[in-house]
Amino acid sequence: MNKAEFITVVGCAVLLLLHRTQTEACPPSCSCRSLGEAEDLQVDCSSRKLVEVPALPIHTKRLYLQNNSLTWVPPGALDSLHSLQEVKMSNNPWNCDCHILYLKLWLEDVSAPSLASIRCSSPAHLRMKPLGQLTGNELGVCKRLLPIKCLEFFWRDLILIAGVIITLILVAWALKFSKKLVCQMHLSQYNSRGWL
Repeated sequence: MNKAEFITVVGCAVLLLLHRTQTEACPPSCSCRSLGEAEDLQVDCSSRKLVEVPALPIHTKRLYLQNNSLTWVPPGALDSLHSLQEVKMSNNPWNCDCHILYLKLWLEDVSAPSLASIRCSSPAHLRMKPLGQLTGNELGVCKRLLPIKCLEFFWRDLILIAGVIITLILVAWALKFSKKLVCQMHLSQYNSRGWL
């Protein structure tokens, strides 16, 4: 390994280490403790007057965000928490408009008990209504707030299908052409030998 390759490898290792420590660092506004199982953490951000969800370690197993000033959660903010088993988010002044849709859908997948404990604070007509009972009509006119990529998948799939069809047509044409060519070669051999 030459010097340039060594420097590249060391640089990549340092970047990976820095990235890992950044993603595993406890948010300054929270307290974290190890649960003794691999790298699992309990992250307690409750009663800290938070107005937004901090960047959370990816190995968060228990997350406590109750008794804060959270009104919504940005789309994608909680998607990296794959080992999460418990989450508490009650007693926040949740604003139940279109911006709450991400949190509602995320909690439906991750923690039904936590979803049941969350109540809306605003708008006035939804005050004290459980978030889990909200319907699309109650959220008002929601434009594209979530990263919806269905249309992108449709076009990608359409292009892939068209590519496969074109490839199959070309292969069929090539086979047909090759059979004609082989027949012509056989005929020309027979003609050159004088068999016809």
